[in-house]
Amino acid sequence: MSIVKDMSLAPSGLQKINWVRDFMPALSGIEERFEKEQPFVGLRIAVSVHLEAKTANLGLVLKKGGAQVYLTGCNPLSTQDDVAAAVASLGVETFGIHGVTPEQYEDLLVETLKCRPHIVIDDGGDLIQLLSGRCKEYADCLIGGCEETTTGIHRLKAREREGILPCPMMAVNDAKAKHYYDNKYGTGQSVMDGIMHTTNLIIAGKTVVVAGYGWCGSGIALRTKGMGADVIVTEVDPFKALDATMNGFRVMPMAQAAPLGDLFITATGCKDVITPTHFPAMKDNALLCNAGHFDCEVDVAWLEKNAVEKVPRRANIMGYRMEDGRTLNVIADGRLVNLAAGNGHPAEIMDMSFAVQALAAEWLVKHRAELEVKVYDIPDEIDYQIGVTKLAALGLAIDELTDEQKAYLSGWEA
Repeated sequence: MSIVKDMSLAPSGLQKINWVRDFMPALSGIEERFEKEQPFVGLRIAVSVHLEAKTANLGLVLKKGGAQVYLTGCNPLSTQDDVAAAVASLGVETFGIHGVTPEQYEDLLVETLKCRPHIVIDDGGDLIQLLSGRCKEYADCLIGGCEETTTGIHRLKAREREGILPCPMMAVNDAKAKHYYDNKYGTGQSVMDGIMHTTNLIIAGKTVVVAGYGWCGSGIALRTKGMGADVIVTEVDPFKALDATMNGFRVMPMAQAAPLGDLFITATGCKDVITPTHFPAMKDNALLCNAGHFDCEVDVAWLEKNAVEKVPRRANIMGYRMEDGRTLNVIADGRLVNLAAGNGHPAEIMDMSFAVQALAAEWLVKHRAELEVKVYDIPDEIDYQIGVTKLAALGLAIDELTDEQKAYLSGWEA
């Protein structure tokens, strides 16, 4: 039985779900085929992704394919209570309430896994973590799973190296249809949307420090530069730092950037990116936020312990007044700012990412008999299929290689 905040919120959530479905044509095409072919009949799928309208659509598509779907969030601040109620009203078992404690959040994940899933769709690795420990008893039916984000894939590959991966896993984040599109353009837009909506401040003219220049960080830097900001990039990878330099950004260590920034955005997937060594150098009223999956990039715990006063500045902004009188403003408790303080990636972006999830889950089911317990890349044919479908939905076309061109590219004789 679903666990949501208030079923009476469902009409608002249904409106959100119906809106995004109109802008997710790739997933709609998959849904139409799934409804005919029923690839998931008799199977249980547990989904732990940010519980908002686009994720609800993915859950409904899997359900149309014959699955029993059990849906939960992957971050207690990104769950939207009206969407949770709506998708529960449509027959998807849903376990999600906005703003719960970490302990309550884990309990909701556990409730989701009690179905003893055949397939898991994870975002950050929480389901796999539980299925390898506290919920090991619910892992007996596992066929495999799909992982949505960079951080989660790092964890999966570490488990694979140590021989403790519980089932075959698909690296959805590494698909071209996901990281080329979602991580760069989705993150770039949705992070700025969350920041601007929450702060009601201008970006143009500010010095913005972006920590990390991977796919997500480069998208954020691109958008902030386009909005008129002076952008500084911090990195630990020399080649990513060089790439940022070639794209016109200033590059320096965080210690040098700390006194210069008006707005700090972390996007590294690591921990301890902005720490007590940086806070003392920051300007009064500096804004700090995080676009990485977990809330450990900005050391908010240190601010909680060491600030002389905590002052709520606006909804979702906490001001920490330091001993010298400066205030440092943290957005969304240092959690994923585009979801904890916004609506997440645009529907058209998640259309491609969730198309990968749906097709990867189907691939696992079709190939279950031959799979080893390891992390698998998304097959090229799935990537290609989604790319072509998306182009067609946008009314675009591209050239095709002739047989002669294919021979030229694959041979050595020419």
